[in-house]
Order: sequence, then structure tokens, then C-alpha cells
Amino acid sequence: MLAAYGGPALAQSQPEGERSPPRLIVTVVIDQFGSDLFNQYRSAFTGGLRRLVDEGVVYANGYQTHGMTETCPGHSTVLTGVHPNRTGIAANDWIDRATGEEIYCLAAPANRLADGGEGENGPVGPDNLRASGFGDWLKAASPDSRVFAVSGKDRGAINLAGSHADGTFWWADGFGFTTYLRPGEEAGDRLRPVSALNATLRTRMAARPSLWEPLSGRCAGLAEDWAIGDGILHSTVPPQRLAVDTSPVLDELTVEAAITLLREQELGRDSATDLLGVSLSGTDRIAHRYGSQGPEICQQLLRMDSALGRLMAALDEIPGTLIVLTADHGGSDFAERLEARGYPEAGRMDPGAMGRLDAAVRERFDLDFDALRADGSNIYVMGDAARVPDSLRREIATAVAAMLRDEAGVIDAFTLDDLLAAPSAARSIHPDMLSLRERVALSTSAVRSADVIFALEPGMTPFSGSVGGYVAGHGTPWDYDRRVPMVFWTAGQAGQERTLPVRTVDIAPTLANAAGIAAPADLDGRCLGLAPLARPCEPAGAGAGR
Repeated sequence: MLAAYGGPALAQSQPEGERSPPRLIVTVVIDQFGSDLFNQYRSAFTGGLRRLVDEGVVYANGYQTHGMTETCPGHSTVLTGVHPNRTGIAANDWIDRATGEEIYCLAAPANRLADGGEGENGPVGPDNLRASGFGDWLKAASPDSRVFAVSGKDRGAINLAGSHADGTFWWADGFGFTTYLRPGEEAGDRLRPVSALNATLRTRMAARPSLWEPLSGRCAGLAEDWAIGDGILHSTVPPQRLAVDTSPVLDELTVEAAITLLREQELGRDSATDLLGVSLSGTDRIAHRYGSQGPEICQQLLRMDSALGRLMAALDEIPGTLIVLTADHGGSDFAERLEARGYPEAGRMDPGAMGRLDAAVRERFDLDFDALRADGSNIYVMGDAARVPDSLRREIATAVAAMLRDEAGVIDAFTLDDLLAAPSAARSIHPDMLSLRERVALSTSAVRSADVIFALEPGMTPFSGSVGGYVAGHGTPWDYDRRVPMVFWTAGQAGQERTLPVRTVDIAPTLANAAGIAAPADLDGRCLGLAPLARPCEPAGAGAGR
């Protein structure tokens, strides 16, 4: 857990001629937008991504350094400057060993949702975050600074906003943009920044607008049918499932909300630095349902690029804006298309593996119950807590890890104790050189991680595909899931390409330095030199960075 952090002081005044702190910092996180997709479509972008690429400082080899690459952990690294083992967000969900209940990463049972519904994940909030973020540092240093975040997903918005934001909003079908309410808070007060927009959107969506455009150009040639499991995926546009949250409209609405907040809250118009977080969820939602190499994702990326162009045009109205764009993780296409396109190693884990493991554990340890619960690449030794003492739980975990290493497609498996005992690689500036164990350890929490975490061979998927459900995913420690773009932009600067690896945990200390505030001293990340976009980095230990 991060050391207590009691409000950063404003940095010392800058020497004459150095760049002033930005009036507005905009952090854009594109869900499941790995470097592979970024580079694949880079030449096709004509909107906001084109401007960022041409005019910004581009790190095509950024990394989510940790191994369990999911949305909640990935978002948690971007503005905290620390890895998931320290943010407390080890996964999208975990199992409470005491109760056997599944816990959502941002569950906050004392809260309620402003739209009055249950939401996708129940009541949520930043309570489970164990690290402060850039928005928190900004508010502590400059109370007049304003912090807002908006996303298609609650975990996209909340992780970027932090614990003291002025507004944290995400999409709720049939309502518009909602938020969480702490005890005593009123929905009308917390929703006021988006209430007029929500009324407009409800009217517009009630008219059932078209969610997809006709296929054309490069996207049209990608349409094809694929046999997945017992079904046929008709990979075309419009797809078989018509819903806002799996269409390009989700990101278009999110950008519209971001522009509304930008203008109506007059962000970047005062002397204090403001923060706007924008998390775009559409690429992830669509890639899970339809894969990442078909016409669906092609249209999604091109329309998202156009939407970002509208956001960039709105930001042109605000001198002194600094933008950073990155992703929470990458992803892989579905195994059947990968195999057909020359990757024979692509495949899915045998769905009978868990049954074999459970049976072997029952026999070896003379149990009369199934002791294992699996969630993706995580296995918990659960059963009845009274019948599995801690010493036996560890013994079973060690045996399960050894059995998993003999399963086809599994490259390695680690017990929780193995990972917690691993030497820390948190400060390593070489994310591409970390061992498999080091990567997974950076995702591991003593309280929230599973008893056994395993990794499949590259190209393998840990779940069976289902047409109408998920056909492709992410979450592995391999570079196609870890490698993400990082782009910094401010107006009037020439573009610059930087090729050596950097990390998403480097973003927060870099922004703190640009804003002239001190970051916590014990961050995993370091300040990146962005001259001439931002003031030079302070020397290590001088108050900015680590």
C-alpha cells in the first residue's frame, strides 16, 4: 500500500523561459487498444488519432508492465504511477475467501447509483483503490482545480477520476450518463453536469438511431463467416447483436459527454490546472464479441478516430492543453481466425481441465468435496473454509500448480506464495525484459489474488468461445496484451517518434511534473522528459517522480 500522502505542495517557480503548467490535462484511455491495433490502423486514421500521431510525442512501445492484463487493473496504473499489486486492483473481479462471494474491483456496497438501478456491477466507487492518483494530487495541491472523468464503463471513469473528483460519469442504457452516490449525496446534485445532455440523449436514443454504417473501403473486405464452437459468427456489419454498448456509438456518446463537460464546466479556462479523463470502451466491447480483425473493429476504430477529431477540435479552443493517450491493455483475435491466418499455435484451453484438476485433488487429499474454483487464469482453493485450513490450502495450491504445468497449452503456473516472494521488479525501466514470474507478480495482491495463477502458451485462450457471447479476449502476460501506445500532445509542437519501451506507470509522474506539483515519492513510475511539450523533469528525489 502506498505511504500516506498528505497533499503535494506546488513545485517551485520555474526559471524564465520554461514552459508554464498546462491549463487542462486530458487523459484518454482506449480500452483494448494495443500497439498491434494502433500500428495496424495508423496509416488509416484521418481524425483525432491522425493529429496526435503527426503532432505528438509518440511512444509506440508503451507497456502495461504487469501480467494479468484486464480493464480495471490497467486503468488503475495510468494515473497512480504504481502497478496493480499496489493499487489493490489485482483483477476485474476476485473471490472473497471468507465468504466465497465474487467481488467486483470497484464494489462499494455503501454507495448507490444515481440512475436508481442496479447497474452492470452493483453499487460502485473508488473505495477499493489503495493508491492515490493524479486527480487527487491535483485537488490537494490546488483546491480550485477541477477533476472530471467520463467513460462507457464505470471502471474506466472511476479509476481515472480518483477519490475526490468533481464528477465521475459512465454510460447506462436507457438513462444516459450515471454516477455513484456516497451516503447522503443526492442524485440531482451529482448528475447536474450531465443532466441536460442526458435528456437530449434519451430523446435521441428513443428514436432508435442506426448504430452501424454500411460497410465500405478497407472494412468491407474483412466480412466472412467463422465456425466458433457450435455456432457460426457472421462477421459483418451490422453484426448479429445490436446494442449501444457493442457498437461505435458508445464511444461517440462518451466523446459527446466529454465535450459537454469541457464546455459547460469551462475546463481549462482559469489559472488552475484542470483534469479531464476520457475512457473509450467500445473497442474492448466489440473485440470481445466479434474479434479484433474483422469489419466490426475496423469500423469501430475509424469512427472512434473521427470522434476523437471532434474532441481535438473542441480542445483547440483551450490554449495550454496537454493530452496523453494510452490503453489499459491490448488483446488478441479469436483463435479460429488466428489459426486460419497462419498461427497454428492458436487455440482454446481444454474445458475439461478443471474437472480433471478437481478430481485429482479430491483423490490425492482424500476430500469429499470439490476444492477448486476457477476464474479465467485464476484458481482459488475454496471449498468449505472450515474444512480447508490454511496449511492445507497452501499444500493443495502447490499440487495444483504442478498439475497445471502438465496440462496442454499451459506454459507455467505459480502459487500465491511464489508470487508474493518474488523479488520486486516494480522499478525496472525495462518492461520488455521482465520474466514471466515478475510480470505476474506485479499483478498480485496478498488479499485479492487467487491461490494459483497460470499462464497459457502465447496464442492460447483460457475460455471456450460462444457466438453471441465472448469469442476473443485478453488477460495474458504476453506482449500482444501488454504493449500499448503512449502519446503526449500539446498544440504547436512538431511530432516526434520515440521507440524505446516506457510504462504506463510513467504517465502520472510525468503529468505531475508538467503541472508543477509534487507526486508521492515512492511511485513505481518515473517522469518522462517531454521537452518542449512540458517543463524538464526534476532530478530524482527532487519532488517530482520517484
